[in-house]
Amino acid sequence: MPLAVETSSGLATNQSEESRKTETPIYDLNSPDLFINRELSLLEFNSRVLEEAQDDRHPILERAKFLAIYSSNTDEFFMVRVAGLMQQVAANVIDVPADGLTPTEQLRAIRKKVRANLKVMHTCYHELHQKLTEAGVHLHKYDELSQSQRDAADEYFHNEIFPVLTPLAFDPGRPFPHISSLSLNLAVIVRDPETGDKQFARIKVPNTLPRLTPVKRNRSDTRRVHRFIWLEDLIAHNLASLFPGYEIVEYYIFRITRNADLEIEADEASDLLEVIEATVRQRRFGFVVRLTVAKEMPEPIRQILIQNLSVNPEDIYESNVPLGVSSLMSLLSIDRPDLKDSPYVPIVPPRFRKTEHRQEIFDAIREGDILLHHPYDSFGPVVDFLRAAARDPQVIAIKQTLYRAGKNSPVVDALMEARENGKQVAALVELKARFDEESNIGWARKLEREGVHVVYGFMSLKTHSKICLVVRREDDQIQRYVHLSTGNYNAITAHIYTDLGLFTCKPEFGADASDLFNALTGYSRKYDYHKFLVAPDTLRSGFAALIDREIKLAQQGRLAKLIFKMNSLIDPSFIRQLYQASQAGVQIELLVRGICGLRPGIPGLSDNIRVVSIVGRFLEHTRIYYFHNDGNPDILIGSADLMPRNLDRRIETLFPIEDLNLKQQCVEILEIAGADNVNARLLRADGSYSRVRAREGEALRNSQEEFMNRAKTRSGV
Repeated sequence: MPLAVETSSGLATNQSEESRKTETPIYDLNSPDLFINRELSLLEFNSRVLEEAQDDRHPILERAKFLAIYSSNTDEFFMVRVAGLMQQVAANVIDVPADGLTPTEQLRAIRKKVRANLKVMHTCYHELHQKLTEAGVHLHKYDELSQSQRDAADEYFHNEIFPVLTPLAFDPGRPFPHISSLSLNLAVIVRDPETGDKQFARIKVPNTLPRLTPVKRNRSDTRRVHRFIWLEDLIAHNLASLFPGYEIVEYYIFRITRNADLEIEADEASDLLEVIEATVRQRRFGFVVRLTVAKEMPEPIRQILIQNLSVNPEDIYESNVPLGVSSLMSLLSIDRPDLKDSPYVPIVPPRFRKTEHRQEIFDAIREGDILLHHPYDSFGPVVDFLRAAARDPQVIAIKQTLYRAGKNSPVVDALMEARENGKQVAALVELKARFDEESNIGWARKLEREGVHVVYGFMSLKTHSKICLVVRREDDQIQRYVHLSTGNYNAITAHIYTDLGLFTCKPEFGADASDLFNALTGYSRKYDYHKFLVAPDTLRSGFAALIDREIKLAQQGRLAKLIFKMNSLIDPSFIRQLYQASQAGVQIELLVRGICGLRPGIPGLSDNIRVVSIVGRFLEHTRIYYFHNDGNPDILIGSADLMPRNLDRRIETLFPIEDLNLKQQCVEILEIAGADNVNARLLRADGSYSRVRAREGEALRNSQEEFMNRAKTRSGV
């Protein structure tokens, strides 16, 4: 019998030519070639966001929004992902992922990809700038202003900006100033006219003032015309006011990004709240992971920054557009509806329209489970549910998880109102929600002052589960009402993230919710939930068992199918299992918005797998897992993606949709999303994406528009 020979692609082939023709290829499922790198996949997602900024089918201000999101995503990528890789390199920790790339190799590939994207971004910005100007939205340079506009801008500078600025010199008596992460700065060279000596100074552009500063209109301007100047440009042209008696030789803009991936040491965490506060403060002093400079900045000034910021020259990125274009997001606030998407008002489903009184919202849930599809369905019923619970004298307890509640949260307000009304209220506020730590610390303290029982979760596990439990006394019995969601209890992001939320009062769901909260707030080793799959205890094994069932059905010659909609797929064990399912004949449709480590379309391995990413007006955030089960499908939704962190290092919950009508609703969501040929991109085996195009004679299908129309139709609007 011929020996199997391992090839670089992970494919084991037989030396016999005849057997190669007749036998199915054998793959080594541990081969790095079968996996896409997590970081490079995340950069590919951000490239798709950048494509939206280039897409002239969008109104111009929406394109500017996508460019702002691209910039913000890139900032976070460097603060967390690149910083983590740099720490591994510095510590000589070789944590090689399934794709086989070492941290050094990943950093090299990241730099190459980011620089390629920056070239595209710069071209895109210049195009948007021109089109904004044509539409009457002007982003002026100072030199482009008329004399009267300059006078008005200079007056604003002296009255509003000058008092805030602090020029910081750098010389033997004054150390190099601290530069905070993501701050915009001017590196200024001044000359002493008495000695002729040149000196370096730094000015921080204040982030407390509008980055895009309004400019006086021309007399001929209509109300549709809006004029701005970049704040740093206005400061730069008034530098003489900051250095009286000195000559301004030159100035250049720069911006740094610091490490924000700070870990909590468990042995130091006697008080988690205090440790998180200290950790957030430490971010100001994280090491520099990126220095972005104006392209024309000369080498001597670069060397000053390199030496004093301890920056690797490889981590300097040049720009010929304004730095930190995430500030373009502010343009969405101007009154130009003709340059934006048509407004969409979320629909209140019919069963919640009759709930004018607190009793009626509980009556509606008792009629049967209710599934809301945000942002197409309003988030209002979720807030109304909590307010009703806070005010209803029959409600005796409310328990809630809070991951990203946002600012001015009506959800938190309802919890505090409930406590004021004498309810027992418990809230798990996840302090470790990255970049929401300060907000969550504030909410935790505010809730504690109202007498709410606040817990902060586990030291080593983030609580990412989205669940609310209301306990109500009805006819001398206890009735539990539960809301479960794929997304956060955040009334702001509920308008821009797609998510599903389930209301139910089924006893088994209520019992599971109680058991989960007991585990979160107390001590519990209970793992046998009735309906829930809970990470890190039962979710991985329970999910794997459901995939195995589809594999066995396919092996028996029955129809087997998996459709998963999620944000990310990177867990190696599940990728291998999906490869095995494909080889067994299971038809697999994966709707993965962001990171995907699986390579579809490899003959004999993943040719039964299709992977699609949808990037559009709303951020795809819904998680739905469909298991065909020989025509009797199981559908799970919840908070978890298929990533090691979600499965092993977080408290996550997946729960079943049992009502037949709601199951059909989930199936329709998956079908409509899978048929998208406007916002969808298809993942190739090499890790690149291509737009899904309508075939000849095929109608264009924008899934997000269909969901908006579908919500209106269902509600009779």
